[in-house]
Amino acid sequence: MEKSGTLFEDRQKKSDQLKAMGINLYPAGYHYDMTATEAKSRLADLDAETLEKMNETYSMAGRIMAIRNFGKASFIHIKDNTGRIQAYIQKDKVGDDLFKAFKLLDIGDFVGLKGSFFKTRTDELTLLANDLTLLSKSKRSLPEKWHGLTDVETRYRQRYLDLIVNDSVKDVFILRSKIVQSFRDFFIRKGFLEVETPMMQPIPGGATARPFKTFHNALGMDLYLRIAPELYLKRLVVGGLERVFEINRNFRNEGISIQHNPEFTMLEFYMAYATYEDLMTLTEELFTFILKETIGTNICPYQGHTIDFTTPWSRITLFDALRKIAGVPEEVIVEPIQAVRYAEAHDIPLSKKDKHGKVLAKIFDQLVEPKLINPTFIVEYPTEISPLSRRNDQDPNITDRFEMFIAGKEIANAFTELNDPEDQKGRFLQQVALREAGDEEAQFMDEDYVTALEYGLPPTAGEGIGIDRVVMLLTDSPSIRDVIFFPHMRSKQG
Repeated sequence: MEKSGTLFEDRQKKSDQLKAMGINLYPAGYHYDMTATEAKSRLADLDAETLEKMNETYSMAGRIMAIRNFGKASFIHIKDNTGRIQAYIQKDKVGDDLFKAFKLLDIGDFVGLKGSFFKTRTDELTLLANDLTLLSKSKRSLPEKWHGLTDVETRYRQRYLDLIVNDSVKDVFILRSKIVQSFRDFFIRKGFLEVETPMMQPIPGGATARPFKTFHNALGMDLYLRIAPELYLKRLVVGGLERVFEINRNFRNEGISIQHNPEFTMLEFYMAYATYEDLMTLTEELFTFILKETIGTNICPYQGHTIDFTTPWSRITLFDALRKIAGVPEEVIVEPIQAVRYAEAHDIPLSKKDKHGKVLAKIFDQLVEPKLINPTFIVEYPTEISPLSRRNDQDPNITDRFEMFIAGKEIANAFTELNDPEDQKGRFLQQVALREAGDEEAQFMDEDYVTALEYGLPPTAGEGIGIDRVVMLLTDSPSIRDVIFFPHMRSKQG
């Protein structure tokens, strides 16, 4: 950015001169009938003679991105929402007053143009302007043309500049929108109802995470920004809405990394009479649909890997993944003390309160997860780390749950829902004990949710999918900050 006293002051002087000429720097609205992309698709293939015979007048609007001056004429490039196009501003065409005003314009200003198209000697489609309107004066200069905006922190803090000068960034967010819409289309076609649940909750539930806390003055009570919509969505299933989904914002008061932002987007859906095995099949269908609708292929490059989404995807238990992928000895899987020793030997951070299942999960996170490149379902998680999942009928120490991984990242978490109110209350009490022992991520007791289960939740399966991480994959973006318009940043000092 330019410093005060240099380019900013120069642009301010130009603004004052334009005002003195009676020109409104910020008029209201402008009607145009042609975009850059429309002009090129309709007219670019026509030869110069045909364009001249047409002699049709069009109006366009956009931001000036380049100016080349030639005395009494100038070429400019303007950029609108669809792309860029060239225009020719000639003193003899627009008149002395407008041309004088044009000479006070800068790169970054918005203009409206009217005129007819012609071809230059280099065969470039160009609008010959016969009228020009200043639509908004830019007081600050854009990043330098050839080097662009490359500083990562500036790109994230001033995303509007990033979008102006880096076209590839805009493409990422356009694709993000299409991905979100394809999620929505899939579930609506499958007969799911899109719903909205509270973002401020008296009890944060549905995930193991530290919440953000606020206070509601009128009610005189603490509220929490939701960490997940799960318990409210399952209340709706209790109420008879058998297939529901929500594309939602969640908030978790945790660290920031290339995979984590305190505010993020999730899809959660719940399906009565289904099991977690049904959801694995549905998830394969979902991603096949999304890939077809957005990038048109089942093969996706990601950070040096080639991800193959062709179904069926691999399915392996958590314990077998530890054995076969990480080479973890059997005694570590069956003996808590050996698991702790193994984790410590591999510099895996533990807490004194971590039970065996949690220790194994942390070993998995460090030694297995990074190796799961193609889509993989990891199934059968320990009950002690799955407080909302249904116990397996054959082995009550594990649950009917899966997590889905792609490119070394957890993308989805799903399970057959726990619908036994007594079992659920007992699991909540275990979580409360963990909180009292100092675990700020452990879940709260939710008596109202237990009451809802006592009215009867049908056999149900549910799943949460991280939208931001899916967008990272399909846009080959290394950081979650690259796919969130305004990621959270530390405050600037000074």
